[in-house]
Amino acid sequence: MSFSRRNFLIATGVVAASASVLTACGGSDNKSTSKVPSVSGSKTQEIPVGTKADSTGPAPEVTGAVKGGTIYSLDQFDMDHLDPAQIYVSTEGAITRPILRGLTGYKIDDKGGATLVGDLATDAGTMKDGGKTWSFTLKDGVKWEDGSDISLDDVRHTFERLFATFVTEGPRYVQQWLVGGDKYTGPYDGKSLDSVETDGKTVTFRLTEARADFNFTLAMPGYGLVNKKNDTKENYDKRPFSSGPYKIGSRSVGKSLTYVRNEHWDPATDAIRNNYPDKYLFQFGFELLASTDRYIADSGNDQYAMSIFNEVAPERIAQVLTNATLKKRVLTEVDTVTYYWPINTTRIKDIKVRQAINWAWPHQQLQTIRGGASTSELATTILSPVTPGYTKFDLYGVTTKPGGDPAKAKALLKEAGKEGQKLVIAYQSSDTAVKSAVAIKNALEEAGFTVVNKQVDKSTFYTQIGKIDNDYDLFAAGWSPDWPNGYSVFYPCWSGENIGDGRSNYAQLNDASVNKAINAASTITDTAAANKAWGNIDRQIMELAAVVPDYHSIRNWMHGSKVGNVVYDSGNTCVALTKLYVKK
Repeated sequence: MSFSRRNFLIATGVVAASASVLTACGGSDNKSTSKVPSVSGSKTQEIPVGTKADSTGPAPEVTGAVKGGTIYSLDQFDMDHLDPAQIYVSTEGAITRPILRGLTGYKIDDKGGATLVGDLATDAGTMKDGGKTWSFTLKDGVKWEDGSDISLDDVRHTFERLFATFVTEGPRYVQQWLVGGDKYTGPYDGKSLDSVETDGKTVTFRLTEARADFNFTLAMPGYGLVNKKNDTKENYDKRPFSSGPYKIGSRSVGKSLTYVRNEHWDPATDAIRNNYPDKYLFQFGFELLASTDRYIADSGNDQYAMSIFNEVAPERIAQVLTNATLKKRVLTEVDTVTYYWPINTTRIKDIKVRQAINWAWPHQQLQTIRGGASTSELATTILSPVTPGYTKFDLYGVTTKPGGDPAKAKALLKEAGKEGQKLVIAYQSSDTAVKSAVAIKNALEEAGFTVVNKQVDKSTFYTQIGKIDNDYDLFAAGWSPDWPNGYSVFYPCWSGENIGDGRSNYAQLNDASVNKAINAASTITDTAAANKAWGNIDRQIMELAAVVPDYHSIRNWMHGSKVGNVVYDSGNTCVALTKLYVKK
């Protein structure tokens, strides 16, 4: 993710210093059209900071929505994490929107446009000292699923437990920025962090540097509140305590997850979420083809089903998108994500070998496996075309030879004296991933590599590739900006300062010039200069060939005929679960 940077609003120049708005990717509207959307031609939309009135519940009613019934899902895999502190994967963020709330969040309109508002806080926060001090006031009447009040003790505990040793997977921004965070080890030994101050109903955060974007940071799912009394540490990952309109009713890990109504949630305190269905039943274990065929058949409970992850299967893309009746039940959106294959630079140290991988890459073949141009646009850069700072370039001939250039790759291997170089490639155990792995293996072996493909369980894939000591040379990954700017891509994924178990620098790139450039770009206050710097850093990393950019995604989510108001949440880049209803 989804899902970052120094003086974001000011330094990246996304907006003026008033810090009133961010720009983000804007896809098509939610109505079907015959034209395939273009990532490169996608418009941008504003993400403004809302007022106190915008932050006041209840959320606007959805036209025509009715209460009752069950929404089902058909998805490939269960979630690796539900503890908010461990959430850094977009699907985990999406599925927890009905149960987890933070101090701030994204309020969406009927077209999916987002506004940053106070969620559990009365507004989107008050900034002082140029962004080094932020204060948020807790709303009255907000409660946990057992009816107890959400308190500032819970707020303090939420942010202090981010420093616990068992928290390894989530975002690291707050830990990085809080004064004294470099020496703090969490609250479980009875010690508090002085830079988190509480007074009455207001919490104040004191930061080591000016962060005009701190209120956007806190909207990330990774900063959802945790109930102090019911904090079970590592086990909280399996059963978090709810502050939203739903709570966990039951869970069978790997098979299903059920949400039921949280009777202690008060809609008057929530400007973001509605609660139309009585229940959500998320079902796991469905490959794309199986779920798509069930959506096409549209029978029984599948009429009330949708997907968080599963999109239209590549084998059915043409059938579904050329059929006007079926296409009415597809939500198509340009996403902010770039999918890529990081190369483990601690194992593949020769730059010519890494360049050879890039030259040999079968972009076109992989796009065909995904279903063609309706599903994706070939990538030559790390930044998506809809992210501020994007600069168009192509260092490895993707535009002229989208199927790869095995002769060029073979020549580079020969120059490096690495003919027959062994590559161990990790991929998820899904139908599409298996087909892609075969295509990649064939292309790389044609270029002179020896390839070993290894399947990794879908539910723990990112945990496995996120370990420093892993046995893979190449693996599938992807990244959406935590909020739209260059720093939110390059610091978490490419800075040598962010290498560690559970971190997102999967390539373990630690290049002094790249680290220096990222830190320097973070301080630039001029809009155009900052964006130019991020584009240059993109090129710098690509010259080091630390990654193979694969594609920019065009999402095609299908759903049953009796699921109402399937809209996009552009703040969290997912289907807006709390806007759905069951048609009668």
